[in-house]
Amino acid sequence: MEEFNANQEISNQAINKPVVQSSPNRIRLAVSLFYFGQGIAFASWASRIPDIKHSLNLSDGALGSILLALPLGQLCTMPVSGRLVTKYGSKKILTVTAPLYVLALGNLGLATAPWHLALFLFLFGVIGNMCNIAVNTQGVEAEKLFIKPIMTSFHGAWSIAGFSGALVGLLMVNLHIIPYYHFWIITGLIWINVFFNYKHLVPGKGAQTERKPKLFVKPEGVLLQLGIIGFCSMATEGAMFDWSGVYFKEIVKAPSSLVILGYASFMVMMAGGRFVGDAIIAKLGRKRTIMFSGIIISTGMFISVFFPFVITATIGFMMVGLGVSSIVPTVYSVAGKNGKIAPGMAIAMVSSVSYLGFLMGPPLIGYISALSSLQYSYAVIGCFGLFVSFLVTKIKAIA
Repeated sequence: MEEFNANQEISNQAINKPVVQSSPNRIRLAVSLFYFGQGIAFASWASRIPDIKHSLNLSDGALGSILLALPLGQLCTMPVSGRLVTKYGSKKILTVTAPLYVLALGNLGLATAPWHLALFLFLFGVIGNMCNIAVNTQGVEAEKLFIKPIMTSFHGAWSIAGFSGALVGLLMVNLHIIPYYHFWIITGLIWINVFFNYKHLVPGKGAQTERKPKLFVKPEGVLLQLGIIGFCSMATEGAMFDWSGVYFKEIVKAPSSLVILGYASFMVMMAGGRFVGDAIIAKLGRKRTIMFSGIIISTGMFISVFFPFVITATIGFMMVGLGVSSIVPTVYSVAGKNGKIAPGMAIAMVSSVSYLGFLMGPPLIGYISALSSLQYSYAVIGCFGLFVSFLVTKIKAIA
């Protein structure tokens, strides 16, 4: 049955194959570079948060409150982003919003008061979400040009950009270049990238239906289930991003020089997993890949919980990184090919539910830790992986 579904999917892709002028490999490179551009822009901002915090004389609490403006902007725009991508096509939206995204990044360096930073972060989130929906829709359209899955490699480009952005940020700090000039260097590079690559994006057309796409559409059962899987995966990612260093310091009792090892091992394996994920999906199928990914997440988490030592915790975090690497790209790919709702709208629906996990994961860790301990918090996150493995077996749309 799974082989039949896989063949049927390949047949459907051939029927819905978009008309393009550039070669498939050139299109794949262009889409990858747009993913890379978004990743390095976000990482550039993240790398300079300490400097901006210091320049504005913000307390930890004040900074935490201001940082909420970014995800608030993203959440507020999710229904609108899907509608715009559906109406005008992902190529047009991405060509317009990608340059605006790094322009919003440059504005962050202009903040001279806390409310300035909050406002600019909100705008950064608004435009960033439009870019996110558009580029993932491009990824789905580009994947139709290939018989084999390629979606996870696009997200791998974003992960590599995260490393690159962090390294560039470290260089800028050591060269004593202020965030404003740093951000404008990145802005210039991304504008060049857009100029040379926008023409090679998949020329997806806007919606041709007589009815206008609704602003709010009730998610179908399958899309909601996909969103829940994405929620669990992104909650795990959020927990690792924000708490891995604390876990290694307070639970593992790692030396100061090794505290970053947990985060680094997670990120390396997540990026590496995304570049081999497509080959694994082609061999095992999407359903089995997600099922095994959930098991790997849980196993890695439980190893780090029950054996909180440097070597075992590092191995556990590496397994978690490998486990989460393919889930969200696969979920977006399946959502974009649902056949009932336009790809932009479908991805926006799934992304809305998934991203809540990224927002709620880190606070959930903190609340559980306050009631018990950080180890119990990570054990709860480990259960998310088991739930992912269980839920994916109930979704018939995934082959």
